[in-house]
This record gives sequence, C-alpha cells and structure tokens, in this order.
Amino acid sequence: MTSEHSRRDVVILGSTGSIGTQALDVVRANPERFRVVALTAGGANRDLFDAQVAEFAPGFSGLGETASVDAAALDCDVVLNGITGAVGLRPTIAALDAGNTLALANKESLIMGGSVVTSRARPGQIVPVDSEHSALAQCLRSGTPAEVRTLVLTASGGPFRGRTRAELARVTVDEALNHPTWDMGPVVTINSATLVNKGLEVIEAHLLFDIPFDRIQVVVHPTSVVHSMVEFTDGSTIAQASPPTMLIPIALGMAWPDRLPQVAPAVDWTNAQTWEFFPLDNAAFPAVELARSAGAAGGTAPAVYNAANEECVAAFRAGRLPFVGIVDLVGDVLNSHGITGNDVGSTGTILSVDDVLAADAWARTEVARLLEKD
Repeated sequence: MTSEHSRRDVVILGSTGSIGTQALDVVRANPERFRVVALTAGGANRDLFDAQVAEFAPGFSGLGETASVDAAALDCDVVLNGITGAVGLRPTIAALDAGNTLALANKESLIMGGSVVTSRARPGQIVPVDSEHSALAQCLRSGTPAEVRTLVLTASGGPFRGRTRAELARVTVDEALNHPTWDMGPVVTINSATLVNKGLEVIEAHLLFDIPFDRIQVVVHPTSVVHSMVEFTDGSTIAQASPPTMLIPIALGMAWPDRLPQVAPAVDWTNAQTWEFFPLDNAAFPAVELARSAGAAGGTAPAVYNAANEECVAAFRAGRLPFVGIVDLVGDVLNSHGITGNDVGSTGTILSVDDVLAADAWARTEVARLLEKD
C-alpha cells in the first residue's frame, strides 16, 4: 500500500487483447496500486495467456465466456472488461450485479444491452475506458450536468478520410487494417475505417452521460490528439488532449477518480503543432447517422446494429463483401428488423437479456441469409 491510496484488486477480462495487455502494463508499472486477482481470455492466444497467469498468479483464471462471467462476479475493486464484441454482455452484467466498479472498454455490451445494462448500474459504477468517453468524463468534471450543451466526439477519420464513396468501393482488407494513428484489434480497426466505431460511440455516449442524440456531435480530427470535448452553455468548450495512447484511459479507468503518475508522455508544448478539425462526410460514411437512428429507436435496434456489423466485418475480411457493403448490409438488416426498436422474441415491453441476445442472434442469421441471397 501507499500512504495515500489503498491497493486495488483488479479483474481483467480479455487479458490477451490490446486493452488487456496494456492494462497489465499499467499494473506492472504500478504494483503498489493494483493486484490482479483474475484473468480471462477468449483462448485465441493460449501461450500468452499462460505466460500472464504465470507472471501475475491470479487466484482465478480461465478461458471463455463462462470464465469471464464468473470472474466478473468475484469480490474485487475493479473489473476491466476488455473483451471485444457481443460476448462481453454477460460479464458486464455480472460485474454490475456483483456491485463491482466496471472499467468498460467493451462498448458493445453497453450499446446492445441499453437499459438492461444501465438499469443495473448505480451512479458512477461504470467508468468508460474508450478514449473518447474517458475524455468526456474528464471534461465533464468542469461543470454540472445542467451546464452541458453538447458532447463533441472526435474521430480520426480512419485511413480513408477524404475519399468518396466510389473510391471506397475499391478498398482492400489490408488497407482497412492500416489505421493511421491507433494500433487496435482487427474488428475495431475496420470499425474505425467504416466509422461504425464512431456510430457505436455516439450510442455509448448517450447511454453513459444521458445526453440526447441531437446534442452529441462528431467532428473529424485526424491527429487524434484531442480525444473529445464538452461544450457548456456559456460558450466554453473543454477539451482533453494527449498523444494517441490507450494507456491513459485504461489507467484512469482502473484508478478512477485518481490519476496515476507518468502513465504516458504528454503533449510536447515546446514544439510547434497544428490541430485540425473537419466536418464528417455522412454521404461517404453513413455509419454514424445509421447508428443515431438505431440508438434513437432504442429497444433491440442497437443490438441488431452491432451484431450485424460484426458479421459484416467478418464477411468483408473473408472476401464475401466489399468495404462499402459493410454499412449497406447493416442498414438492410436494420430495415428488416424495422429499426423501430421492437424486441425480437420478446413477450413483454421491458427489455431483458434474453431479448437482447435473441436480437443479436437474429441479426447474425439475417446477415447470413442476405449474403446467401446475393
């Protein structure tokens, strides 16, 4: 222990992924602040997982969704959910139901779960780890909720900023995986290229901060130094800036509301630099507006948006779908769903975990059906 802070027991879900490995870097650098009590992963990188377990000697370790659900419910201080995709939903719910603070990098579980997740969370129980939402949480310390006018999410624009829709039709998988400023897993990297990731983040911001969709903006900022901004009612805008790194939001998520020292280099203000901001080209990149529609519809529509996209990304990577076909097909699936937010398979009006998972499964089946049809 330090004299100022007690040591936190941390559960890390998705420990072999990009978020998980960086979270363990934070633990290594701050052994007096964190103790790893559980590690889980999907199993794709078993050798790395075994090495992590040997190094950190957690009391619990396991592979697969069930292991992550069990780990999330353990008695601990913080659960970092670094799992990618819809499989993170049940662990998110388990962490919240157990009363654990949830450092949430798995945006999909919040987006698809909606009220199923938010209704379980006490105020402050979910701490965002996405760089944009961590930035918003930091900026929101500057005023009261009543003083907030607009949340401004920044987007790098991905590797294809400035391209027309016609030019995007020829994009290859390798090009889509070559992000200019961030090093992420393949699904998130392609989501960044299509801007689906930013669409998901708009829904996430709405759910985290209870701000209406018409007061959440997206602006393109290619260098990814300003991670997001909050505009207040008096005309002031507060921005959070740092060189592109996930270490800062990960460390802040695990230590919230405290900051850890020397997590990553700061902006070097002794060097000349220029920050540029551009409007989003919704014609070339319709994913954000499509996400707004799904988010505003509510119910299971966001779950359908997310699940359809995961399947479409897989189809693109397998050569079965062109790059622009990813968002086009997500839109087709939402149209099949009705984009009304109706609960697929539900017998009542209150959304349940089963409703969400049924909508998720339906969307994946619908993508497969539409791909076969073509």
